[in-house]
Amino acid sequence: MTTAIHQRIATELGVREGQVTAAVDLLDGGATVPFIARYRKEVTGALDDTQLRTLDERLGYLRELEDRRAAVLESIRSQGKLDDALEQAILAADSKARLEDIYLPYKPKRRTRAQAAREAGLEPLADQLLGDPNLDPRTTAAAFVTEEVKDEQAALDGARAILIERFAEDADLIGELRERMWTRGRLVAKVREGKENEGAKFADYFDFAEPYAKLPSHRILALFRGEKEEVLDLTMEPEPADESTFEPRIAARFGVVDQGRPGDKWMADTVRWTWRTRVLIHLGADTRVRLWQAAEDEAVRVFAANLRDLLLAAPAGTRATMGLDPGFRTGVKVAVVDATGKVVATDVIYPHVPQNKWDESIHRLAALASKHSVDLIAIGNGTASRETDKLAGDLIKRHPEAKLTKVMVSEAGASVYSASAYAAQELPGMDVSLRGAVSIARRLQDPLAELVKIDPRSIGVGQYQHDLSESKLSKSLDAVVEDCVNAVGVDINTASAPLLSRVSGITTGLAENIVLHRDSNGPFKNRNEIKKVARLGPKAFEQCAGFLRIPDGDDPLDSSAVHPESYPVVRTILASAQTDIKSLIGNSPLLRALKPEQFITDTVGVLTVTDILRELDKPGRDPRPGFTTATFAEGVEKIADLKPGMVLEGVVTNVAAFGAFVDIGVHQDGLVHVSALSNTFVKDPREVVKSGDVVKVRVVEVDEQRKRISLTMRLQDEPVRKPREPREDKPRQGGGQPRQGGQQRQGGQRQGGQQRQGGQRQQQPQTSFNGGAMADALRRAGLTKD
Repeated sequence: MTTAIHQRIATELGVREGQVTAAVDLLDGGATVPFIARYRKEVTGALDDTQLRTLDERLGYLRELEDRRAAVLESIRSQGKLDDALEQAILAADSKARLEDIYLPYKPKRRTRAQAAREAGLEPLADQLLGDPNLDPRTTAAAFVTEEVKDEQAALDGARAILIERFAEDADLIGELRERMWTRGRLVAKVREGKENEGAKFADYFDFAEPYAKLPSHRILALFRGEKEEVLDLTMEPEPADESTFEPRIAARFGVVDQGRPGDKWMADTVRWTWRTRVLIHLGADTRVRLWQAAEDEAVRVFAANLRDLLLAAPAGTRATMGLDPGFRTGVKVAVVDATGKVVATDVIYPHVPQNKWDESIHRLAALASKHSVDLIAIGNGTASRETDKLAGDLIKRHPEAKLTKVMVSEAGASVYSASAYAAQELPGMDVSLRGAVSIARRLQDPLAELVKIDPRSIGVGQYQHDLSESKLSKSLDAVVEDCVNAVGVDINTASAPLLSRVSGITTGLAENIVLHRDSNGPFKNRNEIKKVARLGPKAFEQCAGFLRIPDGDDPLDSSAVHPESYPVVRTILASAQTDIKSLIGNSPLLRALKPEQFITDTVGVLTVTDILRELDKPGRDPRPGFTTATFAEGVEKIADLKPGMVLEGVVTNVAAFGAFVDIGVHQDGLVHVSALSNTFVKDPREVVKSGDVVKVRVVEVDEQRKRISLTMRLQDEPVRKPREPREDKPRQGGGQPRQGGQQRQGGQRQGGQQRQGGQRQQQPQTSFNGGAMADALRRAGLTKD
């Protein structure tokens, strides 16, 4: 079965079976995906991390399928019911659903009416009535009346129970009907009586229907949330009411035809009972699960993609930074960290109501900035953020000599970090409220290094994450964090334990041991010293060494992504180039003149040599974009300040299936519907924008009462004064996901250092986004607040 699994994965991935087998062997041997993708390209034929993640996921599923298949075979064999045809059907089952359909008639279950009828000797009656419709049911049943079966009706009821179970457990029939329901049916939602006001946020679903196959993930999750909150009643409709095909399909499967014979009506009623009492319920449950799984998978994918963008956002770098955690009554918490992230000062100021100590606050901030040579001011984007941003702007105006730059920073998860055990260990004796300011400052310096200290689920860049499978979401997000950390690399002499624990091959215990070793023995001078860390064996060293950096160490290669196992290749390159390592590193003309084929060995192929030469050209390069900031418009601080037609700069805070949310500095993110992202068709919003991008948008519509802002990135479109009303003959559909509790703004960082302005190609302006689609999107934007 191992070969079959490998063949199937190879076909699904479009690669050779040998590549899959090699990757599986490495994974089974304890290698991590980042290590395999980076340092075992020859072995796997250069499978990338995305392919390897998919391979690993499918491998787990197919192995579970094989384990279940073996258990099913053993169960049926122990019952003495396994024949060659059944065994072949089980072996051919290509999914868990198909396998369970086949197993259903043989699956041990509580005693049913059908089982009781069989025990009473009524199965021959059922066979006779099914096989010969010319028989009169009641007359035929009379022969089966016994002490246990009191009369003809009891006999017929028992026979019907047997046939219903037989019909409802036919694997091929159920598989066919399941797909028929998926392609023909629809999900219907109705508001529960008396829940109209309480469930107003689900108003778009009070009278709603949409085909299963067309339901987007965010809408499915919204509908199920409405049901969970007891606002909506959901119905799984199998097909249009006037096009009934399911009962005829069941009848045709078992040769039931109404020709006016004595047994035809009784058999037709049996088919009807089968559909209504067993099959419809079964398929409804299956469809519900299928909808949920599809929506959950997409929601996890969106969350993972947004998290990746956030983690790989541009770092401000090693610059002294002042973090401001805004607040009104409790004051603005202040923390100053030096270029390495070490806390050098803290304070609390009260510039806002009710104290209004504005001038005093500016004086204290200026003194801190001067004393600690602060370059950047990081402002958390929560309550009082715009007021605090204005304070920082006034500070910059009054003290131009300080040359300060202010940046709005997402404080998502900062409170989670502040109250964590790690924060208490990292910042002992510091008040919990001040830890948040430290986190805000550090996440501007290096978002990746700081955000890894927080449970990814608390960062809040997903849709309905609190409804999703905790294990599935955690596995996906952990993989994203691992890939991001290893793509960037980690300075072993400055990294925190949480950051080190995300490095390939390093467990939480090993990460703590590295920090202890570093504290006891001083900084690591070369990669060989890593082997001295307690409990870090050869396998762990192999997996982690290439991702750990030692700047200014004994060997310049230790600050690069070249793995120690490839150092001999570098020495061969040095001999061929007749130079030393310091002269070779960064020497692009010399490196480009070298031919990778010259340095191939039995264990090192052209792919690895090419990577080595590329790394020597730009050692330790950071894949993240350069740091830039967004500038919020002066005088635009709340929704009431917005006017249609305004062109503003903002930061993408979250990307959903239906569009992107953008922070324009008014405490409420605006929505750019997918139709308003570009002049060209956009299937996936992430094709155009990512979390952290700095974008220019135009205000289309403002609903101050409902706190909904409609934006467009199609700046060349003519403003439309009044949006087109949606057609009344179509149900209103909504159900997106807004900002998560106001914690999704990504502080002024943009990907790639470029402002996106609605795509590349210029076409005839379109305004359809101002019609029903935009109205739907605006309704969706305020649906929930996870």
